Amino acid sequence: MVIHVTEATETIDDLLPLTHVVYYVLLSLSDRARHGYGIIKDVAERTDGRLELEAGTLYAAIKRLRDDELIDETDSPPDADARRRYYRLTPKGDRVLRAESERLELMVRLARDARVLPSA
Repeated sequence: MVIHVTEATETIDDLLPLTHVVYYVLLSLSDRARHGYGIIKDVAERTDGRLELEAGTLYAAIKRLRDDELIDETDSPPDADARRRYYRLTPKGDRVLRAESERLELMVRLARDARVLPSA
């Protein structure tokens, strides 16, 4: 018997776990649209400089995220440089970010229960 798949059967869980780069890019876009350099600066700020994205790494992640329909390109703000491309989280991207954040929260909870990390 041959089964033909005629529609996408990918679920949110199929996209997890996220790499740390992808997670931080989605997190950066969770509150507003940003251009590439804005994402780089936001990630560095959120991580207190522990993660400094290189442009090549960022744009490879952006391509993957666009292909997976987790982000899309959006209009630039009226006062922005027209050469910059702005990206925003899609509804699917928001669901994936939430699912990954819940997965990470569970891992931290388990580490606390095992006394690997101190209680909150």
